Amino acid sequence: MAKYLFSNYLLDVDERRLLRDNEEIRLRGKLFDTLRMLVENAGKLVRKDAFMESVWPDSVVEDNNLDYCISQLRKLLHPAKYIETVPRHGYRFVAPVSNVASASSRTAPARAQPITPLPRQDLRFSVAEDGVRLAWASTGQGPPLVKASNWLTHLDFEWGSPIWQHWWTELSKHHRLIRYDERGNGMSQRDVPDVSFDTWVRDLETVVDAAGLDRFSLLGISRGGAIAIAYTVKHPERVDKLVLYGAFPMGLYHYGTPEEVEARRALISLTRLGWGHHDAAFCRMFTKRFMPNATPVHENWFDDLQRVSTSAANAARLMDVDCGIDVRELLRKVQVPTLVLHCDRDKVVSPEHGRQLAAEIPNARYASIPSANHLLLAEEPAWEILVQEFSAFLGWYKASATQTAEAAS
Repeated sequence: MAKYLFSNYLLDVDERRLLRDNEEIRLRGKLFDTLRMLVENAGKLVRKDAFMESVWPDSVVEDNNLDYCISQLRKLLHPAKYIETVPRHGYRFVAPVSNVASASSRTAPARAQPITPLPRQDLRFSVAEDGVRLAWASTGQGPPLVKASNWLTHLDFEWGSPIWQHWWTELSKHHRLIRYDERGNGMSQRDVPDVSFDTWVRDLETVVDAAGLDRFSLLGISRGGAIAIAYTVKHPERVDKLVLYGAFPMGLYHYGTPEEVEARRALISLTRLGWGHHDAAFCRMFTKRFMPNATPVHENWFDDLQRVSTSAANAARLMDVDCGIDVRELLRKVQVPTLVLHCDRDKVVSPEHGRQLAAEIPNARYASIPSANHLLLAEEPAWEILVQEFSAFLGWYKASATQTAEAAS
């Protein structure tokens, strides 16, 4: 039997009852089903189409049916604000929820298992020097950690995703984590006059300044690694430590064979035509490269991210600029402690690129992660290895021990 506790409410799924201070609140069918789906996914974004499939599985209904249910639930749960709207995408239940496992008279008393909501992210917008609007978010507390932009992000949509949620939750436990959507992508301005490697570096400068950071650690994932390297060389006085995950020093146009370059240009053309059109074969091609071990849940989410993150024209444009990256001449100029992490069977970015970074960046440490995925999933044993590497390099254990000692004194 499934029962959920939040605040002074008890939601009994099996008996389809909602109790407030042990008094029943009557919910008719669809209202109960809508609340159940929100509570069972506490802290996560629940998309509108997911509501339609679960609450109205055998009917064709309009969005205003869902809007009505959400409005009625907010009135019933007033004055507390339990349901957050994610514009154009769906809703999120933001209260702490505990899953109560019921026990029969012959078993031990029931125990509550907390379902911890994601940390709240503080979303802001800043304007780059050329007038482009950039979206950035801050979560957690502690020493600042900035993540340079990479391809396929959407600050709000990815926040509760099965692909990125464990990353941002873990990092936010130890840092004030700053993330942002690159120009033409996510919640940042889509229609932009200029996209180049130089604009990506300047956009990172804009976000760092907007966040009011003097010194911080810098994380570069995939192509964000090259951006982070360029920023570190340009502003060595501001970067404490540099972490590069799945990164590369140069794009395909600088090392690929003529056949490989031709194939990549063909992929860029295909992207202009097939991006975000629910073409299962096209989506699977991308997903299998990034996450060969993905489950259907991950695949479906990655499909949705393609649709919401950017347009077909922008996706192709960003891929083309990506292939032209070249920071090889900057590697020996990096003068901060650097950790290079790379999955040993990565098909998107060859581990050879990671080894080149570690060899040419002075005193860099290299850690090989046992996985075929470009993006590590929470279910992989390799995820714990990655967390241990982060902890040792960024001083999480040391910080925790110091905080414990201070609390004891």
